[in-house]
Amino acid sequence: MTVQDVYDRIHRAADFSLAMEFDNPGLLVGDPAAQVTFALAALDVTDAVIAEAAASGANLIITHHPVIFHPMKRVTADSLVWKLIRENISVISAHTNLDLAKGGVNDILAQKLALGNIELLENGEGLGRVGTLPRGMTPPEFAYYTKRMLDADAVRYCDGGQAIERVAVCGGSGGSLLEAVAASGCQAFVTGDVKHDVMLDAVHRGITLVDAGHFGTETFVVDYLAQLAAEVLGKEAVAVAQSNIPVAVTI
Repeated sequence: MTVQDVYDRIHRAADFSLAMEFDNPGLLVGDPAAQVTFALAALDVTDAVIAEAAASGANLIITHHPVIFHPMKRVTADSLVWKLIRENISVISAHTNLDLAKGGVNDILAQKLALGNIELLENGEGLGRVGTLPRGMTPPEFAYYTKRMLDADAVRYCDGGQAIERVAVCGGSGGSLLEAVAASGCQAFVTGDVKHDVMLDAVHRGITLVDAGHFGTETFVVDYLAQLAAEVLGKEAVAVAQSNIPVAVTI
C-alpha cells in the first residue's frame, strides 16, 4: 500500500478541505506513490520521533500537528524537514480538519470525559463539543475528575462557583471559545493553553475552566490516526510512537 492510500483513508474520515484557512494539513513531505513499509503515529514530528521512525524502519509518520505550518524560506541540515527527506520519511498531518470532523479530536475528548448527549458547540466554529456529565460535580471535584479521566499529571483550573452538569470541550488551545461556551449554558470548559486573562473572564462568567494542556487534550487522537492507517496497512505495520510524549513536563 502507498502513502496515497493512507492519505485517502484519513481524508475519508476527516476531509482535508474542512481545514481552517490558516492551517496547513495534508501530505507535507514525501512521495504519494511510495510504498509504506511501516508507519508511526504521533501528535508532533520531533527529532525523537524521526529517530524512532528511522530506527524502526518506518517510512511514514502520521501526525495531528503539521510539520510545516508557516511558510519556509530555507531548508537547512538542522531542520526537521531536511532530516525527514534525508531519511526518506513521508509525513501526513491531519490538523483542524481532524478537530472539526465527526469522531475526531473533540468527539474523542468528550468521550474520554464520559460526556453524554454530545453535540456541537454553537458558534464555536465547529471546533468545540458540549455534553452532560454522568452526575453533578463541584468545581474542585470536576477538576480532579478531568485529571483522572485524561490521565494527566496535573491540571490548572479556576472555580466558576456553580455546580457542574453541562461541559464544553475543545482540544488544544480553545480559550477563544469562552464566549460561545458561556452562551451554551455550560458550567465548565475543558481545553488547553489558557491565558491568565481568560481564566479571569471565566470566573466572571461563572464557568469552571480546566486547562489540561495542549498535549493532554489532544494526544488521544494519535491512537485514532494509527487505527485509520492500520485499516489500510494492517495492524502489524503501524504503531504509536513511543516518543510521542509531552515536550514540557510537570514536576
